[in-house]
Amino acid sequence: MSERTDEGVPEVGRGYRKGPLLLRGTQIPTSTTDQRLLAPGEGSEWVHSDPWRVMRIQAEFVEGFGALAEVGPAVSVFGSARTAPDHPDYALGELVGKLLVASGYSVITGGGPGIMEAANKGAAEAGGTSVGLGIELPFEQGMNEHVNRGVSFRYFFARKTMFVKYAQGFVVLPGGFGTFDELFEALTLVQTHKVTEFPVVLVGSDYWGGLLDWLRTVVAARGMIKESDLDLLYVTDSAEDAVSHVIRRGRQLAAERRA
Repeated sequence: MSERTDEGVPEVGRGYRKGPLLLRGTQIPTSTTDQRLLAPGEGSEWVHSDPWRVMRIQAEFVEGFGALAEVGPAVSVFGSARTAPDHPDYALGELVGKLLVASGYSVITGGGPGIMEAANKGAAEAGGTSVGLGIELPFEQGMNEHVNRGVSFRYFFARKTMFVKYAQGFVVLPGGFGTFDELFEALTLVQTHKVTEFPVVLVGSDYWGGLLDWLRTVVAARGMIKESDLDLLYVTDSAEDAVSHVIRRGRQLAAERRA
């Protein structure tokens, strides 16, 4: 049994995924593929090894595109891996997944435990496509059992591309650094017009309210962002309202593009 867990989120027995390779116990490496890729090179050995890494990166994109190209309209759902099944946020995530499927969407998550598992569970039990995009981490996490279409990645940047490319919206529940990373990367891509705008919903006003106040009273007030940039975010406490906004705002944006 591995002791490499994420502060109370032991996914023991499900295994450590390294691309198509499954590792458990003492076979789990102490560093990730991303970490080794970004480490400073020593000597000239990197000249010979990095070109092969490029082929591996290319393969991840090909596998990801192939696995997700036919999922149809989808929404990416984010939130903490540490949320316990008896927490109200878990039930909220499960309902979001269920309602998205009922509205004709597939559900995409990071494939792990917590909020990701909840959204995948809601989607799968509603008879929809429940997608998990797993990532190699230095502790056992694994793909949750409610994923019915899963892809495991070595590289974060390849995985992040899939979250954006195949989603018509983001629904973001309470989470930590990983959730913040996906949220702010999406906002940056939309703000800089690197991607076509799509709805971004924050679920949980008590959790996100302080962040939004800071963005408004400090960041925007100092001119670091425009006040209108905050319009990219929609905050609600209701799963029903979150899904309704994704549908409503998605239609508005589609009409604006056609016009």
